[in-house]
Amino acid sequence: MNISRKSPELLILFMTVASAVGFAVWMNLLNNFAIERVSFTGAEIGILQSIREIPGFLAFTVVFVLAFIREQKTAYIALLLLGLGTMFTGLIPTNMAFIITTVIMSIGFHYYETISISLSLQWVEKKHTAEFLGKVIAARSAASIVAFALVWILFEQFHLDYVWVYMAGGGVTVAIVLFCWRYFSVFPDKVYQTKKIVLRKRYWLYYALQFMSGARRQIFMVFAGFLMVEKFHFSVAEISLLFLVNSFINIPLAPRIGRLIARIGERRALIIEYMGLAAIFVGYALTESALFAVFLYILDHLFFSIAIALKTYFQKIADPADIASSAGVSFTINHIAAVFIPVIFGFVWLYSSAIVFYAGAMMALVSLALALNMPSKPLPGNEVLLGKFS
Repeated sequence: MNISRKSPELLILFMTVASAVGFAVWMNLLNNFAIERVSFTGAEIGILQSIREIPGFLAFTVVFVLAFIREQKTAYIALLLLGLGTMFTGLIPTNMAFIITTVIMSIGFHYYETISISLSLQWVEKKHTAEFLGKVIAARSAASIVAFALVWILFEQFHLDYVWVYMAGGGVTVAIVLFCWRYFSVFPDKVYQTKKIVLRKRYWLYYALQFMSGARRQIFMVFAGFLMVEKFHFSVAEISLLFLVNSFINIPLAPRIGRLIARIGERRALIIEYMGLAAIFVGYALTESALFAVFLYILDHLFFSIAIALKTYFQKIADPADIASSAGVSFTINHIAAVFIPVIFGFVWLYSSAIVFYAGAMMALVSLALALNMPSKPLPGNEVLLGKFS
């Protein structure tokens, strides 16, 4: 598919870059800043991550905002919050200040991600959605490369303090958002979106897979990176290089994965993803090798691209008027487990890190069982193999 100048697809790609740069800098520095400057342990990082996910849990509230502000403008405002939250992280290296800036950043990040999903499913034709979402992942990876390289250069070459690196990352996000606000027109809605919370019985499999995805994702997002720093003593520069490798791999592969999903279907793609993730989590639990842990981390990150299939599955079964509301609801469902898993497993981590990753493997197997209930050709009225609702 071709993307023209000033098209809604190009706007999504620009906004993706803005989100990716700010969040990548914040995430890249998270574990090292938490351990070196705020003296966090596994329990405290778990508490912080649970707090960070509360705005994701409340993502359904975006539908109330959309009753007053258009989705496109709401996306701009959310990205400004993400950028400002990142900029001010590190100004005061205390527990409370870290939590406050994390919440500001998180509100912006989660609201933007919710709206981005909604706009993509509304603005892009179904036959091109998987491929376009692959391009979105590739754009996010390319932007992340710039962010990780920026972190590495500012730390290793210029020896700047955390506060200046946070300022640089958040500042880039704010600058891109202001450019988009002035450069792009306001695009009309193709379908009037329902301005209330929508929960439909026939979407139950999508909701269940979203819940499991959120639970499983926390094990990776919170504890895989923490494993690298705490157990294998990775520095900021080494974590940056690891993220760089992930991003370089995603740029060429993510669009191809999108095309693969369009060819083999969502059911087969998700089965492959969940089988692979179960094996990866077992590997995390057993490994004593930093090199093998790096291999697992890269492979784990690559499987994120296959999650495109869950979005295209919903696009195929959903009423077009439900997309904006359902994006918020599904994001909330995705984050239900995120509110308590980091805290609970943060304390489990103090006893055994292996148990945390074995739990992640079990979550992947539950997701696999659910994916087997997905039809090969999902459509409205043909959402599941078993447990259909009229």
